[in-house]
Amino acid sequence: MAIQGYETLDATDLAGLVRDKQVHPSELVEEVITRLESIHPRLNPVAHRLYEQARATAKGPLAQGPFTGVPFLVKDLDGYLADAPYSAGSRSLEGFVPDHDAELMARFRRAGVVIVAKTTTPEFGILGVTETALRGATRNPWNPEHTPGGSSGGSAVCVATRVVPMAHAGDGGGSIRIPASACGLFGFKPTRGRNPVGPDTLESWGGFVQRHVLTRSVRDSAAMLDATHGPEAGAPYTAPPVARPFLQEVGAQPGRLRIAFSTASLFGQKVAPECVAAVEDAARLCRELGHELTEDAPRFPKDELVRAYFVTVAANVSLELKAVGQGRGRAVTPDEVEPTTWVLGQLGDVLSAAELQYSREVIHQAARSTARFHERYDLFLDATLAHPPARVGELAPKPTDLLAMAALRRMPLKPLFLKLIDELGRHALERTPNTQLFNMTGQPAMSVPLSWSPAGLPIGVQFAGRMGDEATLFRLAAQLEQARPWKNRLPGVMSRA
Repeated sequence: MAIQGYETLDATDLAGLVRDKQVHPSELVEEVITRLESIHPRLNPVAHRLYEQARATAKGPLAQGPFTGVPFLVKDLDGYLADAPYSAGSRSLEGFVPDHDAELMARFRRAGVVIVAKTTTPEFGILGVTETALRGATRNPWNPEHTPGGSSGGSAVCVATRVVPMAHAGDGGGSIRIPASACGLFGFKPTRGRNPVGPDTLESWGGFVQRHVLTRSVRDSAAMLDATHGPEAGAPYTAPPVARPFLQEVGAQPGRLRIAFSTASLFGQKVAPECVAAVEDAARLCRELGHELTEDAPRFPKDELVRAYFVTVAANVSLELKAVGQGRGRAVTPDEVEPTTWVLGQLGDVLSAAELQYSREVIHQAARSTARFHERYDLFLDATLAHPPARVGELAPKPTDLLAMAALRRMPLKPLFLKLIDELGRHALERTPNTQLFNMTGQPAMSVPLSWSPAGLPIGVQFAGRMGDEATLFRLAAQLEQARPWKNRLPGVMSRA
C-alpha cells in the first residue's frame, strides 16, 4: 500500500514518522522499491539493486541517528559500499564487490539510513552527462529527451521523481551541482576536507572531489552534513572548524550579504538567454531580501586554469586505470573503457611531473586570487550551467572525435595530446563552465533551483562562498527556499503519470 503524501515529505519528515512509529522502515523500503521499478524503464537511474539487503536492514536494529529508517540511494562511485557491486559506470570493473565501507558510507549508515540501491554515473565520473556504454543513457524526468547531467545523474533522477528524498552524490567538477541544476534540486558541494574521501581514495582528483548528497530541502542537506563531516584519520587536509551545527544555520538570519554576480561564462564563451535571465532574476530576489548586489567576478588566467584542470584529471584517470588493473591482476585494455577515458589515461601517461606540478601552482594561485575576491564579497552568484540540459547523446563524441581518439591510441605522441587539452578547453566546458573553479579552489558552492526555462527545464543558479563558510550558504539557501519555494514542483514524467 502506498504511503499517503510520501512525495511531499523530505528525509527529516520521514525520520520523524519513523521515530513516532507512524511508519515502519520496512514500509518505506517497499515504497521506494515500487517507485524505483516504476521509473527505471523510462529514465534508467538504477545501477545495482540492493533490495534484499535493504529489507533485511529495515527489520532492525537500526543505527540511531538523524535519519533512522529513512531510505537512501548510493551513487555507484565516490566510495565503496561493503558487499555491493562497485562498477563506477565502467565495463572494466564489472564483477567487483568490495568487502568494506568507505568512511563516508560508514557515516551514512551511522546516520541511520537504509540503503536500497546504487545509482548510475558516467564512467569514473568524468563526464557531465550520465551516458555509458555499460548502462546506456539516464534521462531527465522533466523531459526524457534531455540529460539529467552528471556525474550524479542517477541520484538526481531518483530525488527529483520522489523515489527518495535524498541520495548520495559526489562532485569533482560540478557533479553535485550540475545534476541539481538539470533536475530542479538543491545541490551542495562542501568545503574541501569537510567530508571524508578515504580510506581507499587519498585525495580524489588532487582534492577536487567532495562528496555529499542531493536533496529537495535545504534542511536535509544541512542535517546530513552534520552527520557526516569531521576529520578523517590520515587525510591530507581538514576543513576549518564550524561554529555550530549546520542545521542551526537553516532559518538563521544571514544579515545583509555582499553578493557579487555575473551572467558571463567562467570557462566558456557564451551563456544561453535562459541562464542569463535566471541569474538576473536571482540577483533581483536577493536585492528584495535586503542583500547588496554588485556585478563582478573572480579574475584568473582562464586558458591556463582550464589546462591545469584537464592535466590534473588526466593524471588521475591514468592512476585510476592502473589501480583497476592492479586490483584485478591484469591491465585494463582500450576495449574495456570508453574512448574518452582511454585517451585521458594516455594523456596522463605522457605528461611530466613538472607539468603536473605547474598545474598545481596555477590552481593554488587561482585559489589565493579568489580568496582575495571574497575579502570584498561574502558570496559569488552565477549560472550553474551555461545552457539548459543538453539532449541525450548531444555531447557524445562525434565520429570525427572517435577517429582522432583512435589515432591517438595508435600514436600516443605528446604534442598531439597537448593539442587535445587545448581543444578540450575550448569546447568540452562550453555547456558546463562555471562549476570547476570551486573544485580547484576548494570553496563550498551550491546550486539552488530558482528558475525554469520556457520549455519547462530546470535552471539552477550557483552561489559560492568563502573557504570553510558553509554557514552563510545554508542561511541564504533557507531564505531563498522560503521566498521562492520549489519543493512542490513535479517533473514532467510525474505530472503525466
